[in-house]
Amino acid sequence: MMKHLVFIFFTSLLFTNCVNAQEIKTISTLEVKELLSKDKIQLVDVRTPVELRFGYIESAVFINYFDNNFTEKSVSKLDKNKPVYLYCRTGNRSEKASKILQEKGFKVYNILGGYNQWKKENKK
Repeated sequence: MMKHLVFIFFTSLLFTNCVNAQEIKTISTLEVKELLSKDKIQLVDVRTPVELRFGYIESAVFINYFDNNFTEKSVSKLDKNKPVYLYCRTGNRSEKASKILQEKGFKVYNILGGYNQWKKENKK
């Protein structure tokens, strides 16, 4: 009987954690391009300075994800009342950054495919 109670307890904890975790919203680079053509948006590039040498989206704010004070910089530079769109090289790092900012109360969108996808779709 005790084993069953312990199992039920841990199963309920696991279920509760899964339900409480907020899903990160995503957006395509094509959708971002459309938004940029209409409005000024809070676009954040979380790549390193070295990566920026290979190009960037012109209106982006740069906040290096690997900086020790990434969270503090983000909170001080961004407006919590407006959505934040994040990108990195491929989308993995920006997803992690999205989770951090979401926990701080920001409404965030991770840009799918990151800058690599942006470059593919916006060749000149």
